[in-house]
Order: sequence, then structure tokens, then C-alpha cells
Amino acid sequence: MKNPLVIVESPTKAKMITSFLKGKFTVIASMGHIRDLPQRTLGVDIEKNFKPSYQILPGKEDTMKRIISAVKSADNVYIATDYDREGEAIGWHISTACGLDIKKIKRIVFHEITQSAIEDAVKNPRPLNLNLVDAQQSRRILDRLVGYQISPLLGKNIRKGLSAGRVQSVTLRLIIERENEIKNFKPQEYWTISTQLQKNQKSFNADLVAKGEKKYYSSSVSQLFDEKYTVKITSIKTEADANKIIDDIKGGEFVVSSVKRSERIKNPPPPFMTSTLQRDAVNKLGFSSNRTMAIAQKLYENGLITYMRTDSLDVSKVAQKQVSEYINKNFGKEYLPAKTRIYKTKSKSAQEAHEAIRPTNVGKTAQTLKLETDAFKLYELIWLRFVASQMSSAIMNSISVDIKVHPVRFLSSNGAGEYVFRATGSSIKFDGYLKIYIESDADKETMLPDMNEGDKLVSEKLIPKQHFTDPPPRYNEASLIKTLEERGIGRPSTYAPTVSTLKNRGYVQVEKMKFVPQEVGFTVIDILKKYFPEIIDLNFTAEMEEKLDKIAEGKIEWTKMLSDFYTPFSKTLDCAKASMENIKKVVETDEKCLKCGSPMVIRDGRFGKFMACSNFPKCKNTMSLDKEGKKIVPEKSDEVCEKCGKPMLVKSGRRGKFLACSGYPECKNTKNIDKGKDDRGNRKSATT
Repeated sequence: MKNPLVIVESPTKAKMITSFLKGKFTVIASMGHIRDLPQRTLGVDIEKNFKPSYQILPGKEDTMKRIISAVKSADNVYIATDYDREGEAIGWHISTACGLDIKKIKRIVFHEITQSAIEDAVKNPRPLNLNLVDAQQSRRILDRLVGYQISPLLGKNIRKGLSAGRVQSVTLRLIIERENEIKNFKPQEYWTISTQLQKNQKSFNADLVAKGEKKYYSSSVSQLFDEKYTVKITSIKTEADANKIIDDIKGGEFVVSSVKRSERIKNPPPPFMTSTLQRDAVNKLGFSSNRTMAIAQKLYENGLITYMRTDSLDVSKVAQKQVSEYINKNFGKEYLPAKTRIYKTKSKSAQEAHEAIRPTNVGKTAQTLKLETDAFKLYELIWLRFVASQMSSAIMNSISVDIKVHPVRFLSSNGAGEYVFRATGSSIKFDGYLKIYIESDADKETMLPDMNEGDKLVSEKLIPKQHFTDPPPRYNEASLIKTLEERGIGRPSTYAPTVSTLKNRGYVQVEKMKFVPQEVGFTVIDILKKYFPEIIDLNFTAEMEEKLDKIAEGKIEWTKMLSDFYTPFSKTLDCAKASMENIKKVVETDEKCLKCGSPMVIRDGRFGKFMACSNFPKCKNTMSLDKEGKKIVPEKSDEVCEKCGKPMLVKSGRRGKFLACSGYPECKNTKNIDKGKDDRGNRKSATT
């Protein structure tokens, strides 16, 4: 080969691969996608079998010229874009835009950017997989048909800037339905009784669980869609009931009636795939899914981890051998399981040819690498999870102690019988994978003093406690991604952008890391339920994902799938266009515009309600409103605008308070109050 060319997406990836191929290949980066459907039009000819009209993305013209020039001087072209459907589609777009013969393209794939992986990929090229391209293209067209035809209806009848989407809208429905269940939830009162006991000067707590044959604990079940939430509650319903029991127990003798000891095997969790990495990064690091994927992308491109968009739990034999040697050397052979651990995902559509997310070289710990803080944290999380997944199981010593107490009045108003309190504890007999990886507080030891049957214990106090059943919690990113994954909605690459869209459109706000749906979100879902019930049906969305998988497998023809979808959808769309009511909310007020004297009206905006001049667009004066709908009057400041000399006002925005020129909109100068920068992070006096 005289002039072989390798095309990748990112400059970082290109630099890494160039170093591995040692100058024998020219490596060039496309800087991501180079072609897509047009931004402002549908870009799909429905009458011509859903033929898409692709165009070079704005700003990518020079990149495309550079690629075409490099292709012309190459005798072999290797497409080395990411190992997923999107990567396959990017490779196809590059090849098509360059006028290359698709059959002559050499496609190389790898799960990790390492010397051996790249060299092996170059030795074993394959053709472009057009089934994967068709699956990705079908997803793009399908989402365009839904989003670009429903979104304008929402903008026309509810508010500008709204959007609908096949995955986005179903995800919003999940959040809205959860909020509705929370609002409609009726709390149920119950009481628990525990006692603080002492043995050999060691205190511990035990919970009341029974009286004779009567068990105090039961389960309360709530259901949303096909998902059940089970809450453990007691049959002690009132304070009076609790006090009667305490009166019975006071002064009674507490005696250990049984001690049950057992061993419990605790197996390690599997290595990460995309969804579980995003969930753990939320729960343990406080990272959003977008932030997690951006950091993981850099780690991958720098050759530190395997490909981070995957729903597989497979691990290569080379990596298994490497980690086994590491564990044996650093922890001892007792930390190696008898057989190499092999994990299989429960997802029917998982691409097992992919690998789980793991370090490319387990010998490179986070401490040995020079990484920025966030990258350090995420890499360490991935490293620990992977190594733990290949270690021995932990062995836990579990103990359950029942303590009986005779009522002071044996024949009481509560009936005859002995009360039973129960204390449980656990200790680690062999730590196994827990030596390096603690999943949750449930993995930690809870010690009890040594006890034997017949031991008498001292009750230091009885503790009655009132409880109320709680509704299911609001979703956070971790629980939402888990639900989407379990229901087959979307794919690993779609979770982060879906969540971002919901936030950017103002459908939800994040409070204490939980998604709180906004009024416009409720309105959108109500409209979609009425006019497009199938689009936001959970089962329909999951079924569409399965059809896309079958296209990737070559089992369904992509245009037929789109036709089967669009024929009924177009009829629904026509009905919605004809009958959807306009519910744009414009509320008149007694407030007069300070700029032109016209009445001010309250409108719904992307970030909530605001007050605007009714003379818009001639007058663009606006005024912020607080959560209660009261106007936020700008405060006067001592500063003068250096642009026009008018007084500066203290205003409130999404990022907090800032200084703004009172001459707006003629003068748009703003400043950050605290740091001498404007509210976009520029230096003072910058016009924004």
C-alpha cells in the first residue's frame, strides 16, 4: 500500500492512531458528523419512499474539502469511525459525499484505542455494514417525521420553541405520570416500636415484629403502569395502639429466644455498560449523564477505556487474563474466583460483539495517570468496577436475634402472647471484591454483641415512632435512565441527549437532583395524549426500537418499516392539524409598559412565566416574575453604564442577579455583580 488513508471522527483519536501506525498511514479526522438532514425543512421525500435529502453541515465545508483531497491521493481508504450504528452511518456519509465506491471501502472496528487493537483492526477490515447504516438512517428519519411535524403544532397552539419527539415525549410522560401519582397519593399512617437494648455494656436496637402468631409488618403496594412499588409498613395504625403495646411491654423481661447465624454469598456487580455508568456517575459522583459521556469520550479517545456507548457486558479474553494477573499479584490468589466471571446482559437487543466499559490497561490506575479531577473520578470508578467484577465473592456472616418479652399483664387488652423484637447484624467473613468496591451502605458491617439463647437483656428505652407512607420518589437522572433501559425506550446513545432536551425546552427543572415537571410539560403531554396517543405509548416506543434492531440485523426492510408507521401516523397528523385547539396563554394585566405605555401581558416562556409588552414586536420590553407570579422589580444600583452613561439596574436571570443597563434594548450592556464579568462569563463592559 502506497498511500493508505484512515478516517476517524476526532483529532484526539487521529493523533492516538497515528502514533500506533507509526507513519505508515495518513490519519484524518472528520470532526464528527459531516452530513445530515437540513435544519429548517423536513428533508424527507415521503412520496419517493422516504428518500432523505442530506447536506453538508454548516461549517464543515472546509473539512469536507480536506477529506476529499486526502481521498483522491489515497490508494486505500479505511473508515475507522466509532463501533456503533452512528459510527457506521458517519462512515457511510463520508464515503458517499466523497463519491467512493461503497463496496471498496475498508471498514475497521475496535473496542479500544490501543496498539494491538488498531493493528489487528487494520489486518482484518470488513465492508461497510449497510444494515447498520439503514437502522441508523431509519431512526433519524423516523424521529424527523415525528418531531418536525408535531413540534410546529405545539409551537402554534401552546408556545413557541416547544418540541416533541419519539423518545423525548415518552420520557416526559414518565416524569409527568410520576408527578401525578405523587400529587394523588394519600399517605397512610403507621407506627413502629423499637427498643434500645444492652448486652455487656454494648447498646443496639431491635424492632417489634410480632406478638404471638400476629405479625406486625405487612406490605403496601402501589402501581404505576405495569410497575409496582412495595413498601413495608406495620399494622400499628395509631398512637393509641402504640401506647397500649408500650404499656404492656414496660417493665417486662427481655430474653433472647433464638439466634440464627448464617453465611451469605455476595457476588460482585458486572462491569459498566452505558446506562449503569451514567447511573453510578449520578449517584456517586453527582455527574449529569451529559457530563459523564463527555468525560468518557475523552477517556476513550485517549486510549484509556473501551468504547463507552455499549449495552453489552462482554469482556475480551485478553482483558480477563490481564485483570486476573493483576488481582493475583496485588491482592492474592484467594481474591480470584475459581472460574473466570462471564456476564450476560438481560437486554434482548444487546450487541454482544461489543464489550463492557473497562480500562484498556488495568495496570494503569487513576493514581498513575495525570488526569483532570473529573476524568480522574470517572476513570477510577470504571477501573474499580471492572476489577471488582472479576474478583471473588464476599462472604458475609449474618445474624438474626429474636428477643421475647412477656407483657406485664399477661392477659391484657391486647390479648395473650409474647412480644417479639428482632435485631439483625452482619459482618464480613471474607471481603472479596468488597476490598476495593463498596456499592452501597448495605455492604457495610452492622455489628451486634455476642448473644446466646436464654440471655437476659436490659431495655434502656422503648421508642415509638410515627410514620406515613411515602409516594414513589421523583425521578433523578439515574432512576430515569434505569426505567428507560428496563422498558426498552431509546438506546445508550440517546439517554443523555433526551434528558438535556427536556431541561432545555423548559419541560422540567432540576431541584435537589430530581426532575420537577413544569406547567408547560403537563400541557404538552395532555395535548399529545389527546391527539397522538400512540406516539407517547410506552409499548409502541419499545416496539419501534425492536424494529430498528431487526433492520440492523437485516430482517426488516427499512422503507417498509417507515411506511407501516407513517400511513396511520399521517391520518392522525391531519386530524390534529384540523382540530387541535389553540391554548396559548396570554393573561392581560393592569401593568403599563415603562417603554411605550401599552398594557403588559403575562406569557409562558421557556423558563416559566414572564411579563411582556402587548405591543410586541414593536416593543420588546419584558419583566421577570417570581414563582408566585409576582413581578420582580429591578433594583437601582450605584453604577453607571460605561457604554451609554445611563444607570445600571440589578436584575434577576437564570444564573442569578446581574447588572443591566436601564437603556435596554437600545443598550444591552450587562455585568456580573460578583466577578466583574457579564452574565455570559465575558469581561466587564462586553455587550451581550
